[in-house]
Amino acid sequence: MSCKVATGIAGVLLSASATLGVVGQVSASEVPKMNLAVAGNLGITTQSAQLERPFWTKSVPELFDGRVNVRFRPWNEMGLDGSEVIRLVSRGTLQAGTTQLGFIAGEAPIVDGTDLAGLSPDIQTLKAVVSAFEPTLDEYFKESQNVKVLGYWSFQGQVLFCANELNSLADLEGRRIRVSGASQTDFIEHFGAEGVSMAWGEVQQALQMGALDCAITGSLGGYTGKWHEAANYIHELPINWGTSVMVMNRDAWDELGQKGQELLQAEVDELAEAIWEQNLRENEYGISCNTGGDCPVGEPASMTLVEATETELDLRREALEETVLPRWAERCGEQCVAEWNESVGEVLDIQAKIK
Repeated sequence: MSCKVATGIAGVLLSASATLGVVGQVSASEVPKMNLAVAGNLGITTQSAQLERPFWTKSVPELFDGRVNVRFRPWNEMGLDGSEVIRLVSRGTLQAGTTQLGFIAGEAPIVDGTDLAGLSPDIQTLKAVVSAFEPTLDEYFKESQNVKVLGYWSFQGQVLFCANELNSLADLEGRRIRVSGASQTDFIEHFGAEGVSMAWGEVQQALQMGALDCAITGSLGGYTGKWHEAANYIHELPINWGTSVMVMNRDAWDELGQKGQELLQAEVDELAEAIWEQNLRENEYGISCNTGGDCPVGEPASMTLVEATETELDLRREALEETVLPRWAERCGEQCVAEWNESVGEVLDIQAKIK
């Protein structure tokens, strides 16, 4: 990791710790003693290791002057695939957790509304989309999942890693591709490929053995997971961004009381901003690390880069408008689509329609 990146992360954490120390000493006594079992996001990512883990294991206990004890593990280290996190938090098996929204999009299409494949060309657009649709999702999680949303954020651009030669999205026909959500499936099916649901940790071996032709994940996440040892081509075009949500069990949230809720929410808001900023940095060098360029986090790999030409941008837009958006609208229903059109649709000047 470069000195600049490391210093930036350290500064965020030191700033948060300073804030927590002052506020926590004043108000921690108003919060009852609590034990929290927390599932973090995918542990292999720098986001989880550098920001999320210290937040729960150091910052939160300090915030509440030791009255809140946290047992933290990323969901993959719990033997989960990520799709179970919200259900476990809702039931109270876990008191809080973070996971990708795409993991539950098959059963709850509304959660895909912030991160449809092909929708947001960059992180700035994604942030605007998330902000626009946040009230709708907050209400969904409250009423349908009985959890309190603490925050939303993303990973780097979700891109294609392929074992065999790839020159364009148009070359995906007939390939088996690991996907992590319904809209990613719609996207690659637009090009005649087959979507395969597979746990993240199994992908590299599947690529090596030929069980998969390609797989989609974050550009830097794929690098740290050593996907480049099995895949030879990487497409720099972001398909989507892996929007994630942090939720808390409603009973645990209520037990914190108003003061505890205010303290925790303020710190989660700071964590969210730190993660968004980290993603912006890492998105810039995720592709570089895989293709022999500058790599602040390790030795660069030597994958072949497939560039995001104007033709590729047009193909991405075509897939969104002709397949991804209409299929999602059909799954989500009239009310969902109406709320999306009035929020995200207005921001991006695009409208979803049920055929």
